[in-house]
Formats: sequence, C-alpha cells, structure tokens
Amino acid sequence: MKPQHFDHFLFLLVIALMGIGLTMVYSASSITSLTEMDDGSFYFKRQLMWVCLGLLALLGFAHLDYRRLEPLAVPLLITAIILLVVVLIPGVAREIGGARRWIRVGGIGFQPSEFAKLCFVIYLAHSISTRQDRIRSLSQGVLPDLLIMGLIFVLILKEPNLSTAAIVAATYVVLLYLGNGSLVHLAGMGLAGVTLVVALIFQESYRLRRFLAFWDPWGAARTSGYHIIQSLIAIGSGGLWGLGLGQSRQKFHILPERHTDFIFAIICEEVGLIGGLLVIGLFLLVIYRGYYIANRAPDLFGFLLAAGITSLIAFQALINLGVVLCVLPTTGVTLPFVSYGGSSLLFMAAGVGILLSVSRYGAGHHAFEDSRQKPFSSRFLAFGRRLLARSRP
Repeated sequence: MKPQHFDHFLFLLVIALMGIGLTMVYSASSITSLTEMDDGSFYFKRQLMWVCLGLLALLGFAHLDYRRLEPLAVPLLITAIILLVVVLIPGVAREIGGARRWIRVGGIGFQPSEFAKLCFVIYLAHSISTRQDRIRSLSQGVLPDLLIMGLIFVLILKEPNLSTAAIVAATYVVLLYLGNGSLVHLAGMGLAGVTLVVALIFQESYRLRRFLAFWDPWGAARTSGYHIIQSLIAIGSGGLWGLGLGQSRQKFHILPERHTDFIFAIICEEVGLIGGLLVIGLFLLVIYRGYYIANRAPDLFGFLLAAGITSLIAFQALINLGVVLCVLPTTGVTLPFVSYGGSSLLFMAAGVGILLSVSRYGAGHHAFEDSRQKPFSSRFLAFGRRLLARSRP
C-alpha cells in the first residue's frame, strides 16, 4: 500500500500539549530552578532539549514504515529487559527518593521503564497478531506473553514503581482483548490483578499510608496527605479563570513535585478550570484519534500497535489526573507530554510517531480530511463494533 500523509490532527494535538508543557514547566519550576540551580530557566532549558529530541523521534518514526518494527519486536524486548535488570544493580542506578529508576549516561538521566513500556507494546502487537490460531489457548496463546508481562511487572515493581507496572499489565489486558483473547481468561486475569494490587498496597507501609491518606488526607496533613491537600488547594484557588500565568503561589516550595507529577494542579491554579478542561479535552482528542487510527490500520499488527500505544497514553494520563484530582491514591506518574521528564517525553513522542506511521498506511487519503466526512457518533459506533468483533470467536 502506498503511504499517504500522516494524521496532521494528532500531530497538532501533541504539539499543543508539548507547548503547554513547556510553558507550565517554566512557570512551575522557575522558583525551584532559581534557588537550587541559580538559573530560573534551568528545568525549562532541559525540557526544551527533550522536546526537540522528542520531535525528532516523532517525525523519524512517522516516516518509517511501522511494519519494519515487527522483526525487531523480540530484540527490542530483550534489550528492555536487560536494562530493567541493570537499573536494579547496586551502584549503577541513580537513587532518588528511595527509588532506583534512572541510569545516568553522560550526565543525562534515562529511565528504562519508559523504554520498556513501548518495547512491550511492540512485542505484544507482534506476538498476538502471529498467535491468532491459538490465542484462546491458555498454554500456547496466553501463558507465553503472560510470563513475559509478569517478568517486566516484577522488574519494574522492584524499582519500586507500582503505577508503571500496573500500566504495563493493564495495557496487556487491553491488547489481549482486542486480539481476540478469551473473555474467561481476561476475567481471571482481571480478578487476579486487582487482588495482587491490593496485596502489594498492604505489603509496603508507604503504599498503605498513601492509600489511607487518599481516603482521609487531612488525617495525615503533614505527612502522606500533604501532597493531596496542597494539590487541592492549588486547584481550588485557581477558580474559573485562574490567578494568571506565572502567578502560582503553590510553586513557592509548597506543592511538592510541582513541575513533574503535580503540574496539572499548577495549570489549574494559574489558568483555572477553563485551562484544566482544555488540557483534559486535548488528551481526550489524542486518545480518540489514536483509537481512530487503530481502527483504520491495514493489518492486525498495526491495529494492536496503535491501540497499545494509545492505551499507554490513556492509562498514564488517567492515573496522573486521578492522583492530582484526589480520585486515586498518590503515586509517581507524569502527565504525558506536559510534565517535566526526559525519558517519558522522548518515548511517548516516539510512540506517537509510530501512531502517525500507522495512519499513513491506514487511510486512502488525508486522515484529517476523512475524519470530517462522518459524524462523530457514527465513527465511534463503528469503532465500537470493531472492538466487539475482535472479541468474538
């Protein structure tokens, strides 16, 4: 099939999120940058560097035939697993806040778990698409990938990083469902997964404290509930229109992780409910567009690849926003394309590039133009019917 233009609508959506991210990273980190680095734009400059690298990765993958990734699925997965093992070796990884998640290369921090998420999706798309004749067999269709997912889950959990490990597991369940997996197997894995997460929460005291603080943050206002309370104060003080860009009060060393995990709270404080809803709306459009591209993929590998990458973005955004809005217990997950963080931005951008590559082969003409030919409801229902068709015998 002759490649066409990539989906410019998705491209512009991601550019908009990156632009908002750059603006808000500068605003949220300016005080921290000045006091810690004697340079008010230190974190902004680093984020700008990662945005440039991310755009290069995005455009590079967008112009690469996504089908060339399929023969690399296993080598990429092996590389990712090796890096996840290396980061756990004492003395190799950089430890921050008791977590060993970063490997420093030339003064730049690299997070193997972000690389592993993307590689795992590529592998799953390849594995599930080639196992269609036995995908409903527990021993031959499910167990091989389930063991690999379990290995990656355990390695990421050891960092420790339960939220990222949970994202990996949830993405596997979604792709198995879309790849014609048995609903009985999926229900069993879902039940086991919920039980495991609950057990892991009670296994570690800091996780249990965060979970209890989620239910009553004011009961631990100076400790585990502090993040939640300050986040809600920032959001509430912004009102409808916000205090004004750059006018945040919480960024004065009050709200922790203000330019990383809790940057959405600063967005709501400075540009209000309207700005927060704009960001949420952009994410909803990105997720919708990603699944729309998946629905138009020319083959099962492309369908699963696009759906898997979109699911990664959706789950990560959902968890971050849920934490900031006190809908989920506190955990360390960045807001894709917006939060400060090089590894997350780089590999999310590479994932979007792969999505754009799928869009080049899935549309008979310009994907953005085609999206206006049918009303949203009919396209959404058509996608839903295809998803249901994937799960039928």
